Amino acid sequence: MNNIPNKFAPGCALMLYKPELAQKVHDFLNDSVGKMDLYLTCCRHEPDVKEKTNIINICPGCNKRFKNNYPETTTKSLWEIIAESENFPFHDYQRKTMTILDACPTRNEEAVQNAIRLLLKKMNINLVEPEKTKERATCCGDSFYGVLPVLKVKEQMKIRTGEMPVHDVVVYCVSCTKSVLIGGKQPHYLVDLLFNEETIEKTIEPDIWHKELDDYIAVH
Repeated sequence: MNNIPNKFAPGCALMLYKPELAQKVHDFLNDSVGKMDLYLTCCRHEPDVKEKTNIINICPGCNKRFKNNYPETTTKSLWEIIAESENFPFHDYQRKTMTILDACPTRNEEAVQNAIRLLLKKMNINLVEPEKTKERATCCGDSFYGVLPVLKVKEQMKIRTGEMPVHDVVVYCVSCTKSVLIGGKQPHYLVDLLFNEETIEKTIEPDIWHKELDDYIAVH
């Protein structure tokens, strides 16, 4: 990373979902990559960094904004970091069959997509690719929030989830977990998989979830 200092951005959604899981990731990065600060300023706000900084991201939206919107930041996904790691303790899922829902902001991020699939291989997950995958992936339905009525948003979520060829769906965006649950299938959030944790339901109603996000973003 060219000696640029690193900061770890867990993203607003993960901090709302499982802040203790964000801490586990931060601990791993401190031990594996080197000591770095936790960066909690939302990517929708101008970065509060005083020098060129590399942001290690988890959230697909953060990946897109830190890469494209702010000249003072570079970024690299956690998935790429762990895929390159020689000491991450990968859990063995014993060839459990799963499919994957690629997140919209990473549709053209081949390095991110490839790193995620390498992680699944290292965790001994049998991946069945859906028809609309990688650069052909379509939205989980959440991006329609605020554009369509909530019932129509849920319909879009059910349609997209219905395209998944198996019941267990790998996702790497917290909002995608809500969509898959609404669609009636089981999401497996990638950070949960890496740390051998269950993906829990928590808030799934779009109105409530987006209010939680907006309130968090406003103060970060």
